[in-house]
Amino acid sequence: MTTIIYHNPKCGTSRNTLALIRNAGIEPEIIEYLKTPPTKDELKDLIAATGKPVRDIMRQKEAQYTELQLDDAKWSDDALIDLILEHPILLNRPIVVTTLGTRLCRPSEEVLDILPAPQQGAFTKEDGERVIDENGQRI
Repeated sequence: MTTIIYHNPKCGTSRNTLALIRNAGIEPEIIEYLKTPPTKDELKDLIAATGKPVRDIMRQKEAQYTELQLDDAKWSDDALIDLILEHPILLNRPIVVTTLGTRLCRPSEEVLDILPAPQQGAFTKEDGERVIDENGQRI
């Protein structure tokens, strides 16, 4: 199975997660979900695979979340999924799929728990935080 990342290249967490995947020697399938959103069935399956409620995979700090009053309990999961499809920016990122599981990788280090290969060297996040030492071990 291919490793897949639902990615937004403008997001630092998404870029760090992609870099950690590559630091394990894996070249993932990159889905820029803002350009190529998943279908409704794909999104439902993706959310179910994370094991999280729909609201937990939504960007609650996104302006549209507030504008549409999506924190209101009146919204069903199905309605929220439809809104994510209509406004893909509402999908939190990055979501990574591997043979070991599917995870919303916030913070980016979450990806380490589902990578099928170890880190191959040191890794420092864009903000300067060291995550992996020179021996490929988590700091």
